[in-house]
Amino acid sequence: MAARDLFHEAVKRGLKKEQWRISSDPLELEWEEVKVKIDLAAERLIAAERGEDKIAVEVKSFISPSPISDFHTALGQFLNYRIMLEVKEADRQLYLAVPLEIYDTFFQSRFAQTAIERHQLRIIVYNPVLEEIVQWIN
Repeated sequence: MAARDLFHEAVKRGLKKEQWRISSDPLELEWEEVKVKIDLAAERLIAAERGEDKIAVEVKSFISPSPISDFHTALGQFLNYRIMLEVKEADRQLYLAVPLEIYDTFFQSRFAQTAIERHQLRIIVYNPVLEEIVQWIN
């Protein structure tokens, strides 16, 4: 079994507080010989007229001494998982979940902001202590 990020359960509880139903933990996808496991898959009904929203969430803790190294890993996984979702579950949107503290610091740098914009990252900012989703960034 793959190792889970330190704050995996905090993000999961935060999503449940916002009425998301966790449908896979982890979401396993396979395309030919490539297999990936995205941390969470969740679904919720927004309104009957809009149908059902589906997301996949890659949870990151950013607890190493090097935020840039953590960011490289997270970005690489995000881009690869997005390709896999486009092929296997095109109706599911991918989000990168990051802790509030790292979002308020490293993610505000010009480098991080440029990478977020260039790669069109969707981000969930979470508070790991309160186990709440603080912000959705599309």
